[in-house]
Amino acid sequence: MLWSLFGLPLVVGVALLLAGHRADHHAAVVSITTSVVTLGMSIAAAIIRPAMSVPYLRGITFGLRVDGLSAVLVVTVAVVTLAVLVFAAGEFGAGEAQARYHGLMLVFASAMLLTVTATTLVTLLMAWEVMSAMSYALIGFHWRQRRRAASGTVAFLVTRAADLGLYVAAGAALAGGASGLTLDALAGLPDGWRDVVAGGVILAAAGKSAQLPFSFWLARAMDGPSSTSALLHSATMVAAGSYLLLRLEPLLAATPWAPPLVAWLGAITALALGAVAVVQTDLKQLLAASTCSQVGFMVLAAGAGGVAAGSAQLVAHALTKSLLFLTAGAWLMALGTKHLPDLTGVARRYPVVGTTFTVGAVTLAGLPPLSLWATKDQVLTATVPSAPALYLVGLAAAALSAAYAMRAVTLVWSPPTAEPRFDTEHPGTRRVSRAQSVVLPPLASGAALLGVLAVPGVWSAFARLVSHGREATPEWWEAAVSAAVALAAAAAAVAVVRLRGDVPEQGGLLRWLGLEAFARERIARPAVTTGQVLARFDDQVVAGAVRGTATLGLRLARMTTLRWEPVVGGAVRGVAGGVRRLGHLARRPQTGQLHQYYAEIAVLLTALVVLLIVL
Repeated sequence: MLWSLFGLPLVVGVALLLAGHRADHHAAVVSITTSVVTLGMSIAAAIIRPAMSVPYLRGITFGLRVDGLSAVLVVTVAVVTLAVLVFAAGEFGAGEAQARYHGLMLVFASAMLLTVTATTLVTLLMAWEVMSAMSYALIGFHWRQRRRAASGTVAFLVTRAADLGLYVAAGAALAGGASGLTLDALAGLPDGWRDVVAGGVILAAAGKSAQLPFSFWLARAMDGPSSTSALLHSATMVAAGSYLLLRLEPLLAATPWAPPLVAWLGAITALALGAVAVVQTDLKQLLAASTCSQVGFMVLAAGAGGVAAGSAQLVAHALTKSLLFLTAGAWLMALGTKHLPDLTGVARRYPVVGTTFTVGAVTLAGLPPLSLWATKDQVLTATVPSAPALYLVGLAAAALSAAYAMRAVTLVWSPPTAEPRFDTEHPGTRRVSRAQSVVLPPLASGAALLGVLAVPGVWSAFARLVSHGREATPEWWEAAVSAAVALAAAAAAVAVVRLRGDVPEQGGLLRWLGLEAFARERIARPAVTTGQVLARFDDQVVAGAVRGTATLGLRLARMTTLRWEPVVGGAVRGVAGGVRRLGHLARRPQTGQLHQYYAEIAVLLTALVVLLIVL
C-alpha cells in the first residue's frame, strides 16, 4: 500500500512527461483519475497504518510509515491535489502542454506523500530533492517568458541553499551513530552531533517554508500558474518545512537552544510577513505573504512543543489557502488581472467565486467559529508555558491576519470607484469554467467546518491521534481575547478601506522588506564577484604557472636538442666505436696456435719481470 501510495502518482506523472504533447488531450482525465485513486489509498492507509523498511546501504534503511501525524497529512495532501488538478483542467487550454503540467504536478504530489511518510533521512532526502526539482519546473512552467523562468531559478537557488542543512544533518547523524539514520533516533544522538543535526534541520525547514530570511522566494513563486501556487502554498512545498519541524519535535526538545530559536523564528515571520501582506496591491502577492505568516504559526507551534496545534494549523491552512489561490486564479483567468484595486466588485460579478473567496478569507482572518480561529488559539496556548512574550507577538500577528484578509474581502465586494483595468497580464476569458468553480464549495466547506476543533472533546481526540500526548486546551478567556482581537482588526480594516479606498503603499513592506534586494546585493553579488576574482586567479596565477612551467620545459628541451645533442651523441658514438675497435684487436691474438700462446706468455712474463725490477 505504501509503495502504491506514492508510486502510482509518480509512475503516471513520469509517463505523462515522457508522452509529451501526444498525451495532452487525455492528461487531465488521467491525472484526475490517478488523484482519485490516490485519495482512496490515502484514506485506507490512514485507517490501516501500514509501515515498511527495506535495506538501502549497510546500516541504512529506506523506511515509510503512516502514523497519526502522517495519516492526517497524507489525506490532506491527496484532497488538495485532487482539487487543484480539477481546477487545472479548466485553467489550461488546448496546446498548453497539459501532459507536461499534469505530469509535473503528480510527481510533485508524490514527493510530498513520500516526505510525510518518511521514517529515515535517506527517504526524506530523496523526497526533498524531487520536491525542489518539481517546484522549479512548475514555477518556471512558462519558461519562454524570461521573468517566469528567472523566478523559478530564484526559488530553486534559495531553497537549495537552505537544503544543504539537511545534508549536513544527515552527515552528522551518520557520524554520531544514529541507527539506520531513522528520524526517531536523532533525538538520542550525543551532544555536539545532535546540535549539528538540529541546526541543519532548522535551516532546511526555514528555507523550504519561506521563513525569514528566505521568505522572498515565495513572492517570486507567484509567477507560476495559479494551480501551482494553490498546491505549492497549501499542502506541499511550503508545508514540508513546518511538517519536518513538527515531526522532529523530540529532536528540538532534546536540544536546549533549538525550541526558543524555532519559536521566535516562527513568531517574527508571522508578524513581519503579516505586515507585508497588509499593504500588497497584488492579490497573489497578498496571499503569498499570508502563507509565510500562517506557516510561521506552525513553526511557532513546533518550537513551543505544540505538535497537535501545529498540525491542526497546517491542515486548516491547506484547505483555506488552496481555496483562496484557486479563487484568485479564477479571477485572473477571467479578467486578466490580479491587481486588487482593479478587482473591486468582482465578487458581485462572479458570485460563486466571490462567496467561496469570502469564506476562505474570513477563515484566514481567524474569525470565530471558523477553523483558523480554533487552530491559532491552540498554537497561542502552547506558547504560554514557555514564553508569554511569544503569546503577545502571536496575538499581534493574528490581528494582522484579520486586517489583510478583511481588506481583500472589502475590496472585492466594493463597487468600483473607477473604470477597472482588465487584461493587464493576459487577455481574460470573462468567464469561470465549471472545472474551476466546482472545487471551490467543497474546499470552502472544509475550511469552515474544521472550526469543530474548538470543541474540547474533538480537540482532545485530534491531539491524541497526532501527538500521542495531551496538549493544553485554550481557556475560555483566551478564545475570547483572540476572537475580540481578530474582530477589532477586521472592523478596522473594513473601515479604512471604506473611508480611504485602500491603504497607502508602503515601499519597504510592498517589496517584501527588501529581502530579495538584500540577498542579491549582499549575498549573490559578492558571491559572484568572489567567484570572478577566483576565476581570474585560477586563469592568471594557477593556470599561468602551469603554462609557464610547460613553456620553460619546452624551451629547455629545445636548447638541449640544438646544443647538447651533437656533443652527447658524438661522445656516445665515440665510446661505441672505441669499444668496437678494442674488440677487433682482442680477437687478433686468439689464433688457436699453442706456440703463439707460449710466446705471448713469455712476453707477458718478461714484462712482469721488467716491471718488478723497475719498481
